[in-house]
Amino acid sequence: MKKKTLLITGGMGFIGSNFIDYIYDKYQSYSIVNLDALTYAADTSNLNLKDDRYTFVKGDIRNKMFLESVFEKYKVTDVIHFAAESHVDNSIANPIIFAETNVMGTLNLIETARNFWQEKPFKYKEKYKDSRFHHISTDEVFGTLEENGFFTEESNYLPNSPYSSSKASSDLIIRSYKHTYGLNTVTTNCSNNYGEKQHDEKLIPTIIRNALNNKEIPIYGNGRNVRDWLYVKDHCKAIDLVFHNGKSGDVYLIGGNNEKTNIEVANTVCSILDRLMPKQTSHRSLIHYVEDRHGHDFRYAIDNSKIRDKLSFMPEETFETGILRTVEWYIEKYKG
Repeated sequence: MKKKTLLITGGMGFIGSNFIDYIYDKYQSYSIVNLDALTYAADTSNLNLKDDRYTFVKGDIRNKMFLESVFEKYKVTDVIHFAAESHVDNSIANPIIFAETNVMGTLNLIETARNFWQEKPFKYKEKYKDSRFHHISTDEVFGTLEENGFFTEESNYLPNSPYSSSKASSDLIIRSYKHTYGLNTVTTNCSNNYGEKQHDEKLIPTIIRNALNNKEIPIYGNGRNVRDWLYVKDHCKAIDLVFHNGKSGDVYLIGGNNEKTNIEVANTVCSILDRLMPKQTSHRSLIHYVEDRHGHDFRYAIDNSKIRDKLSFMPEETFETGILRTVEWYIEKYKG
């Protein structure tokens, strides 16, 4: 395996930290530079790597001069770009920071990579001829589905929130660098992730934390909004496949084949907690419906046949097995 120096942005976050653990263990010849701004969504306890194959660098992708210094210092051969503002509610309250980070930050990063790896458009420097930029995105760029149908790689972009609009913009920037400059890019759009190390603000950690603390569990609207749930470690395996074997310039959708309504998720988590942490009344009694989110997309669902057929990816965890692992991990976090 050729030695690589991977710049992984957002590596102290939920998916990024899980991926660093995964790729660090699997590819012994790789060096990893974890670039993270350490915003509220990051957690330095997510990673405990000590040897010289791993380096943490605090910094902001909105600072292009800083990015240039990182590429030069560490001789970055590849980028896997997780860093993003990602909470929809926060994007509604403060959309500007989402445009600054997700759009301009991505543009700064890929422009820095292009200048460092290429002599001119469509001509790589010899040392970086195999360098690749892998952009991590979301199915939310495609908008919302009705009760039937699935997102595919050919779906139109119809984002409905400042967050998804900013991610859609970043996706299109990546596409343009392939077609305008010949940069070796791939993009993956994933469904809702769940699992260990997710930030407390997200749905599943909120359900678990509130239930354990005997607080109301807030569910938007009528709880019938549908998401396709992907276990984070399955997502890491899919990223690995696309990064190493995906076709340059292509987009791959990654789903978990686990469509669940929000109320189904809440009830499932509460049932597990009733078994593992029983109390006099079911944890379900804490479920409380709250005012719906503005512009709340009804349903996301992914047709993952392309990554299945082209790269032989299939999720290993069912929702039932993955959610049990997840609840057990959070019980240890919140009660340990």
